[in-house]
Formats: sequence, C-alpha cells, structure tokens
Amino acid sequence: MVQGTTSDAGKSTVVAGLCRVLVNAGVNVAPFKPQNMALNSAVTKDGGEIGRAQALQAIAAKVEARIDFNPILLKPNSDTGAQVIVHGKALSNMEAGKYHDYKKVAMQAVLTSHHRLALEHEVLIVEGAGSPAEINLRANDIANMGYAEAVDCPVILVADIDRGGVFAHLVGTLALLSKSEQARVKGFVINRFRGDIKLLESGLDWLEERTGKPVLGVLPYLHDLALDAEDAVALDNKVTQPQVNIFVPLLPHMSNHTDFDPLRLQANINLQYIKMGESLQGADLIILPGSKNVSADLMFLKQQGWQQEIEQHLRYGGKVMGICGGYQMLGKKIFDPEHIESHVEQISGLGLLDFTTKLTAKKTLSQVCATITLNNETCQLTGYEIHCGVSSGSALSKPLLKIQAQSNAKEQHAIADGCISNDGQIIATYLHGFFDCPEPTKLVLNWLGIKDFKASIIDITQHREIQLERLAKVCNEHLNMAEIKRIIAQGKTT
Repeated sequence: MVQGTTSDAGKSTVVAGLCRVLVNAGVNVAPFKPQNMALNSAVTKDGGEIGRAQALQAIAAKVEARIDFNPILLKPNSDTGAQVIVHGKALSNMEAGKYHDYKKVAMQAVLTSHHRLALEHEVLIVEGAGSPAEINLRANDIANMGYAEAVDCPVILVADIDRGGVFAHLVGTLALLSKSEQARVKGFVINRFRGDIKLLESGLDWLEERTGKPVLGVLPYLHDLALDAEDAVALDNKVTQPQVNIFVPLLPHMSNHTDFDPLRLQANINLQYIKMGESLQGADLIILPGSKNVSADLMFLKQQGWQQEIEQHLRYGGKVMGICGGYQMLGKKIFDPEHIESHVEQISGLGLLDFTTKLTAKKTLSQVCATITLNNETCQLTGYEIHCGVSSGSALSKPLLKIQAQSNAKEQHAIADGCISNDGQIIATYLHGFFDCPEPTKLVLNWLGIKDFKASIIDITQHREIQLERLAKVCNEHLNMAEIKRIIAQGKTT
C-alpha cells in the first residue's frame, strides 16, 4: 500500500508508475483505492463511477476499469457534505459527521472489493488517501492504516520534498502511528526532488538511522508529466504563439476538469482557467464546465459578473460551449425539488437557450459512442456521461450529438444529446471527454474559424501512454524495485 505524508504527495502517480513497471514485467497487477474524495471521476463499462486516478491506474496496469478499484467515492457538494458513491452507485448525500458513523458499513464494501480483486490478480497496488496521521480521522479508518491493518498489507510512505520539510513529514507521520502501524511501514519514497542528489545523501542516512526504515528511492521532479489529475487543477499554461484563446471559469465545485487536459496540452491553444475576480474578456471560446453543485456554481458565476461578460462576448460574435453542468446553466431554469445537489429548489439559468433542467435522483452513467455534426462537418467521438439532470425544451430540437451506443444499455438506439443555438454561436452537451480525440477538437477549431491550425492535434490516449511509459522508466531507474518486489512478495505470504 502506498500512503502519503500529505495530500498531493504523489501517491496516485507512484501507484500508476508501479502498476506499469509490474505489468511490463509480466505481473498480473491491479490498482485499488478503498476511499477516494474527488470531483474528477470516470465511468466503468458496466455503468459505475470511480475516481479518475483509479481509471488512470487501471490503464497503467493494462486492465479494464471496474468499480472494485475504488469501492467508496466521495464527491463534495458543499464545504461539509458530499455525495457518497458505493460500488459505483450514488447512495445519498451525507454531512461529514453522518459519514464518519457510516464508515463501519463502508468498510464492508471495501473488504468485499478487496477480496474479489485478490482472487483475480497476483498483486494489488493500493493507494491511501491524504495522510494516515490525521488524528481526528483515525477512528473507523477505511482509507489508510485501518484498511492496511484489516487486510495485513505492507506500507510504503511517500513524501513530497518540493513542499519543504520532507524529513519532518516522514518522521512526524511515523511517530503518530501505533506500534503495529509503524512496523507495517517498510520504507520511504521521496518524491519530486530537484538538484544534486549528493546534497541529500546525509539527510537520507540520518532518516534511515533515526527510523530504522530504508529509503526505497528518490524520484526526480518530472517536468511536464501530464497525467489525469485526481483533483487539483493545473492552472499554469504558457503558450507563446496562441492561435485561439479558450477560457474556462474556475467554479468552486467544478468537476471532471480533465475534459480540458487535451486543450491545455495543445500547442497554439491558450487554455486559461479564469479565477475569482478575473475577467472573461479576450476569449475566442468560453467553456462552462461540469459542476457537482450547479446551483451554487451558477450563483457564483453571476456574482463574478461573468453572466454579463458572456452576454457581451456573444453580442460581439464570440462562441460559448457548455459541458454537463455548464450545459444546464445555459438554459432558463434548473429545478432541484428532491435536493439532489443543494437545498435550492429552483434557480434561473443564464437564459441563453430555450430549455429547462430537472435534477433527478437517478444518475446517468455510461460510456458512449456518438456522432457530432457542427458547421456541416461530421465526425465520430467517444466519451462518457455522469449527470443527474434531464433537460427538455425547444432548443434541444437541434442536437449537437447523436449517441449510437451506450456501454450499459440493454437496447442500443440513437439518442439525441445537447444542442446548437439557432445562430450557431452556442453548443452544449452532457458528454465528458469531448476533446480526447483529435477529430472533435478539429471540428470545434473550424467552428471558431481557425482553418489553418499549425500544430498537430493531440490524441490524449496516445499521449497518456507515452507519459505512463516515461513514468515507468523513471521508477525503474530511481526506485529500488528489487526491494519493493521483495516487500510485495512478503506481503502476499502474510
């Protein structure tokens, strides 16, 4: 099990790297994360929902993503509450206190998934959550040492040296664990090191002497490593000669921001997340992203004065796109009578398209194949749906997509999705992963009037494979894989 001294220590990346190293060596390996809290999620083939990081790790392990890889997923919809997803399906919204009591039940789901996977795979590389030393969260823990103790597995502790204080993080974390948990930690990995390794060696020697635990490796800072993020949004994007400016309002509950990774990585596209207090002016295209709390994010958008800027942008001939929750915002009204996302039962949308949306308890979860027609051009695309809303109205009579296949549908038949405004300036869809393939991206660029795009358009699947192989190479070079394999083998026999 890979645990971290903090959130964002690099656990997800290390797990992905180890999965790819092991599968390349012929090991039947799979990822596992007992509990994840993230707004970035993915849809499995059977219509379940798991954390985006576990979907990436499944790709790294060269296995098909399944709900057992992440049996408990928490999707925050407020500062104190979250939607609880168990084995891929939404159970209910819970406040933090209620979920704390629910963890005893959640542990059974975790152990069920663990046992199923253990029967099918030689090795499970397990990712912890946050830090195992969160004193207030240790009771009934299912995410870190509570799980490790329950299944009796060894632990590797990862710390991010780029944050500073790496030795304090490692020693302090270890000190806050129980004696049995301390014994379970078999070594340390120091992540994101830049500089001369010789200057670090005295510290490594001290750490090993102080704790009696080996340093299993020091991973270098991997510049421009572009893998699906679990939650943190990559805000920096420097393009020297942009041909197009695409702005995305950074909403408080924005979900599935990986939709925009292919655009952010694309040469000649200036993809910018517009933060609170900043302006949307200067965009060629404004994209309203998905949201886990559409009402709250819509109110935030209006408070920023962005509604007026969007309206002005359209008056001057600009283009707007809405994805999932962003699509719902473009309509006249959003109704939430069952309090699916919040206590706001009704809110006025931006009123840019003639339709309304009603949020429902039943969540649409599906991998899809579809055809897009835009500006009299057509292409195929694949993506996935994650939404609780049903939209209806005259604007939908001019759909953007025709869905031909859904992964979990009993019967396959064409379904219209999204819409195109009568003036052709606004497009909208429920589909995530819209830009993952080059063809839909090219259609959108043509729609924006950019016919001579100078850079080759990224295929995110191919790009992801290159990054995973790069990561695996670095892990092989900088980690003591022989010792890690010994730890894994020891764990299999306990």
